[in-house]
Amino acid sequence: MRPRDRGAAGRANRHRGEVEAVIDGERRILCLTLGSLAELETAFAADSLMGLARRFSVGGLKAEDLIVLLGAGLRGGGNLVSDEDVAGMSVEGGLGGLARLVGDLLSAAFGSDAAEAPTGTDP
Repeated sequence: MRPRDRGAAGRANRHRGEVEAVIDGERRILCLTLGSLAELETAFAADSLMGLARRFSVGGLKAEDLIVLLGAGLRGGGNLVSDEDVAGMSVEGGLGGLARLVGDLLSAAFGSDAAEAPTGTDP
């Protein structure tokens, strides 16, 4: 569960879709890379990237969804973690910090519409 060297010491590059967060007391870089987006397509049974973006823009994410999203973002940022590891991690700022982090991650990958997902409600 150790982040890659650049992720631990470097700064997030928003132009590459990276976001930075303090998770379990460590500064980490998260990024939804092409590989992690493919991972999310499979996890959420989306038929395309557009389908995945639509899925996130409607809101109503469950805790398990947040674990999958954070895990994909951490792995995309070079952090060697499993979803089981992510389930036990704490994000600086608690639940509000987690919602902001997931919103920032989705916004960096898809634009601002998808960032509303963590705070949305079930339709």
